[in-house]
Amino acid sequence: MDITIHTSVLPHDDPDASLTFYRDVLGFEVRSDVGSGKMRWITVGPAGQPGTSILLAPPAADPGITDEERRTIAEMMAKGTYGWILLATAHLDSTFEKVQAGGAEVVQEPTEQPYGVRDCALRDPAGNMVRIQEMR
Repeated sequence: MDITIHTSVLPHDDPDASLTFYRDVLGFEVRSDVGSGKMRWITVGPAGQPGTSILLAPPAADPGITDEERRTIAEMMAKGTYGWILLATAHLDSTFEKVQAGGAEVVQEPTEQPYGVRDCALRDPAGNMVRIQEMR
């Protein structure tokens, strides 16, 4: 089989703040931006990698979830326990400095982890955990 990862989904509750974070702080390209208000689906991805994207989606838009599930999702997003993604860079320290200077909420500065990777952790405006690993 020839399967690749095309798009991963992260929730957002403020599309403008999420767009600013992924476009202006992380430097991702905006691939599409559809809908209006809080009901926007924004697709972003790293420059030079057109086949890999992140869809920033409003979780409340799913018609298959209940009001109680929507409340649970909102609570988990507020705590930063609902969505997360792992990114990678060859230059962790300089990437961290740029992201921190862009106002990202820092959870953990670059650290050598006991499981063999060096990474840092941030939260996007929706509370999603964003870990950036150093490629070796």
